[in-house]
Amino acid sequence: MSKARKTVTLDGPFRMHRGGCIQSPTLAYETWGELDAERSNAILVFSGLSPSAHAASSSEDQSPGWWEDMIGSGLPLDSDRFFIICVNSLGSCFGSTGPASVDPVTGKPYRLDFPVLTLEDVAEGAWGVVQHLGIDKLHAVVGCSMGGMSGLAYCVRHPGSASAFVSISSATRAEPFSIAVRSLQREMIRSDPKWQDGNYAESDPPLSGQRLARKLGMITYRSAEEWRARFGRERSTDEVRGSQFKSEFAVESYLENNAQKFTGGFDANCYLYLSHASDLFDLAEYGGSLDAGFRRLKLDRALVIGVRTDILFPIHQQEELATGLAKVCPDTKFVRLDCLRGHDSFLVEMDAFRPVLCGFFESCDCD
Repeated sequence: MSKARKTVTLDGPFRMHRGGCIQSPTLAYETWGELDAERSNAILVFSGLSPSAHAASSSEDQSPGWWEDMIGSGLPLDSDRFFIICVNSLGSCFGSTGPASVDPVTGKPYRLDFPVLTLEDVAEGAWGVVQHLGIDKLHAVVGCSMGGMSGLAYCVRHPGSASAFVSISSATRAEPFSIAVRSLQREMIRSDPKWQDGNYAESDPPLSGQRLARKLGMITYRSAEEWRARFGRERSTDEVRGSQFKSEFAVESYLENNAQKFTGGFDANCYLYLSHASDLFDLAEYGGSLDAGFRRLKLDRALVIGVRTDILFPIHQQEELATGLAKVCPDTKFVRLDCLRGHDSFLVEMDAFRPVLCGFFESCDCD
């Protein structure tokens, strides 16, 4: 648990986008910088599926965050100029209410009794935090991966509540390939005998299913070009005993090690709910078409960043998003980056992203 983490409870029933409600949910968030007197310098950051609100280190918690090289003094999201807020998604397991939380009505964990989760619900949870902080209009909404769709949901549901929108490796909706991958990941978890229809013991979760789901995810988060350049046909140095089908190649060992690090650190039911929510979002639901959805937005500026090697949110989706935004927000910039590491590039190739974000936020000393 991050020492910098703050929480707010949204009193009363929280009505979910696709029906049902939860009672007085808690939202966890962290902040960097100071809110100015006009309350006009706030930037809201939406994360991808698995990160917590701990996007960067701070004086209260000096452990590195998931976007450490982007948030802080002199960085693209400059804490000397801006008040940056990162909210842990509703439905997650890092302080915000989700399937792993105790239902105050029953006194037992929600598990699969948690209502259908959507990214609209994630957006509304963040809206509650912003209102709690007394902010009428954000300087910008920034979203990465799933967070880009959450940010889009925030802006379309609350037109005019943000001056600018930044989408990084995201889209207006998931494509069939991404839906298929996430569907298989969810099936892997649900097929683990330990899942028990979501009623697994906290001390004995479906680790095998989660491990396989993470491996499949990592394959889509990176690119074939990176695998070829990084591993080739190099053999594994890990000593694995057993059948002839043991991991012989370095890329297999990499996937296994990454899966082991992730497995057990994220609640399986929360993963299922957030994964499904990523598939459900579609901007076209706001008016019947993408054009109608875009017309509901009220933005002064927008930035869309995509990566050529991204197979989870391919570059043509970034172009589609930028084109649609430009119709309603002429000050829209599209940047195509030639990074090698696919979808994960926004987490690991900071040198490519920093200048783009610095330029957008008109920050100078960002090298």
